[in-house]
Amino acid sequence: MIVPFLLSLTAGYVDTAGFLALQGLFTAHVTGNFVTFGASLVLGTSGAVAKLLALPIFCAVVMAVRLLSSALTPRWRFVFEAMLGLKVLLLIVGAGLAIKFGPFQNGDSLQAVTTGMVLVAAMAIQNAAHRVYLGSVPPSTLMTGTTTQIMIDVADMMYARDKASTDQIKARVAMMSKNVIIFALGCAAAALSYAHYNVWCFLVPPVLGGFSLLVRLRESTKKEERI
Repeated sequence: MIVPFLLSLTAGYVDTAGFLALQGLFTAHVTGNFVTFGASLVLGTSGAVAKLLALPIFCAVVMAVRLLSSALTPRWRFVFEAMLGLKVLLLIVGAGLAIKFGPFQNGDSLQAVTTGMVLVAAMAIQNAAHRVYLGSVPPSTLMTGTTTQIMIDVADMMYARDKASTDQIKARVAMMSKNVIIFALGCAAAALSYAHYNVWCFLVPPVLGGFSLLVRLRESTKKEERI
């Protein structure tokens, strides 16, 4: 299943592109905005409004996704796919806003804040859908917890006394390590794209999101055929 890795690639890309284009706004790792909000106030840089709004917008969208998916699940089988489609739609809107109104010199402008909140909402949908429908795989956005677990597992492998436990830990470490590496690749790709193409770099996330949706639909169709 490659969908979780595509989601990690998308999250790394969107988070880095948003940080660079929107005066330090984290669109996926929203709690990081507490730090950058404080820095904005102390240093007098712009973008404080978007950083302040990011968490409540994120929380509201996560709750809405949960309520909507709970309502749709008894009636429809492809709810996860619908959430991914909604995320792609928001990524398209975010790209359009960034290209039309960017580059953003003032992170507190209405255009910059609106663009940022659209991208935050898109990543909130991904976060919520991932947690609900892919709960057994590592998160696609927050890598701190994943990295911590990798280090704990590496230590456990050194201490493990039986082969079965070691093999299980190795498999988990391999999956989580791939997740972190792919997220980092998304960050690097966004940085390079922004350096060369500025706000036009936001055309990439809708493509990544659309590809992950197509892959998921194909996986779901194959599963339906086997039933």
